[in-house]
Amino acid sequence: MRVAMEATLPMATAAALAAVLLTPVHAGATAPPAAGDCSAGQLCLWEKPGFKGHRHVYELSGTDIESCVALPEGGSAQALANRTGRPVTAYQSAECAETGEFQTYPGSGTWAPQSPYQVRAFKIWER
Repeated sequence: MRVAMEATLPMATAAALAAVLLTPVHAGATAPPAAGDCSAGQLCLWEKPGFKGHRHVYELSGTDIESCVALPEGGSAQALANRTGRPVTAYQSAECAETGEFQTYPGSGTWAPQSPYQVRAFKIWER
């Protein structure tokens, strides 16, 4: 079987496939990079991809559940971490309008190093 694979795949493709297949998977693969620090119970949003730039931090104690929360005037985020324990929907629209892009992130510890759009508002859901 190995001979057949080598005969049908270009050498670069076979090498790339082997590298992927031989890369170990670590139990902590979902852990954030060091720059993506966000404490338990918090929603953290960074202005730049890769958890860089200014960080906005929100906690349940200071945020209305199921209400639209806009980032400060003119602010947006391109990376986020949800450690609230509740689902959070991030919106492209500052009014949480569903006519723009939006995505919900589980609250069990989700790190998104790059959003596919500028996040301008969010909602934390009851469950």
